[in-house]
Amino acid sequence: MSSPPPVSIVEAPGNEELPKTLSRAKKMVLLAIFCLAQFLDSFNTSALFSAIPSLEISLNIAESQSAWIISAFQLTFASFLLISGRISDVYSPKAAFISGVAGLGVISLGAGFADNKIVILTLRALIGISAAMTIPSALTLLVKVFPDPLEQARAIGVFGGCGAVANGAIFVEYASWHWVFWFVAIVALPVALGCIFVIPPQPKPLDHFESQGSKFKRLDIVGVVMLTIALILFVFAVTSGSANGWGTAMVLAPLVISILLIGGFIYWETLLPANKAAIPPRTWFYKNFSVLFATALLPYFWWNAVYTILITLWQNIYHWPVISSVIHMFPIGVLAFAMSFTGSLSRVLSPKWIILAGLGFLVIATTLIAVGGGPNQYWPFIFPAFVIGSAGSMLIFTHANIAIFQAAPPSMAGTVGAIFNGALQFGSAIGLAAMSSIQTSVEDKHGGSEEYSGRAAAFWFLLAVVCVEAFAVLVFYRTGSDHLPQTPDAPASECLEK
Repeated sequence: MSSPPPVSIVEAPGNEELPKTLSRAKKMVLLAIFCLAQFLDSFNTSALFSAIPSLEISLNIAESQSAWIISAFQLTFASFLLISGRISDVYSPKAAFISGVAGLGVISLGAGFADNKIVILTLRALIGISAAMTIPSALTLLVKVFPDPLEQARAIGVFGGCGAVANGAIFVEYASWHWVFWFVAIVALPVALGCIFVIPPQPKPLDHFESQGSKFKRLDIVGVVMLTIALILFVFAVTSGSANGWGTAMVLAPLVISILLIGGFIYWETLLPANKAAIPPRTWFYKNFSVLFATALLPYFWWNAVYTILITLWQNIYHWPVISSVIHMFPIGVLAFAMSFTGSLSRVLSPKWIILAGLGFLVIATTLIAVGGGPNQYWPFIFPAFVIGSAGSMLIFTHANIAIFQAAPPSMAGTVGAIFNGALQFGSAIGLAAMSSIQTSVEDKHGGSEEYSGRAAAFWFLLAVVCVEAFAVLVFYRTGSDHLPQTPDAPASECLEK
């Protein structure tokens, strides 16, 4: 007997319905808006990588401090994703999305005029919070606008791919780093205004008669605050560890406190009814959810590791111009964007085999980078590694993203989007800290930063991580639920207070 057709998200029990009369042109406009928000979020990080040398001079900051220009954004972005997801699920994803894009524009406008390192770091942290408001809400709206499983898979893939082409090196090379922020403001503010009219009004959910006080309780403020503080401390600890030493009190104290708070959060969630918990414990038992979460730790880690290590090598050791370094990185963005259109493959093949293919590509690419990093080895080693590796990372990103939304009920779209994107950020933060420590340790014993041995060791570590991920997917991913109806929402009687 053939399996039943996938349940459309707008038809899922208990889910809000958007008008089913949206034209294809309107859907494409909405997808473009959501993709633009994803582009701006990625632009906020990638554009400043190449601006760090000029920022160090302009703001009179040390190299060790300049890392926080990137980390301040990642810290708050990753930590506030969960509360953003809860707001999108409990209240209105449209309001959350518009607020996030508007905040992104206003704060970026101010950051462009700042010339003080404390002000820049503070505004970068606030930009991270605004950016965190856009992603879960965009994903919630996206799965409603594209209820058909095939269209939804394609849309999620394109949405993810737009972040891969974000780069602001042209502003750094031909204008100044201030224009990185002003560009975001120039784009974000009109988009936020247009979204008020373009995004369809959100229909009233089944719980629209629920009091505001009751809805506020469903945000699980205690649990969200506990986890947010834990994640801030954890990311701070692992980011500081490679620079200040893992044995210092500045690293160990927040690391221990964060672990205790995470344990407290897990226990707290078990005490709450499922409809009032930020992350109900049953979430981790949805089909393949845990293994997909683990898989999400890898794509950004691989991209950011390659970009951070090689761009620094090319500019600081080989003295390549900024624009030349960025041009040499173009294959990464081009291949990632191209592979983002493979979303429809997940309706034909099991995501397991697509993700494993992507991991196989990463094994080849990471090996090539580890063995060939010299100034004359770009074309024989690095270029093919960029092509193969970026294609593999995007396959993993796209199809893990599609599969994890299929694993969980539609009413949790915002929270699931937050969990998935949080995994992307945490995998990058923790992995880069580990690679930085390995690189520094090897360089202290073998030729210093002028030699490639430390960077090679870091990439061998990355290869080991890729192999572990491949083993986990091969063993723990169950294909029995592929292409079956989505996990249904809980009955209304479980979701509403009497």
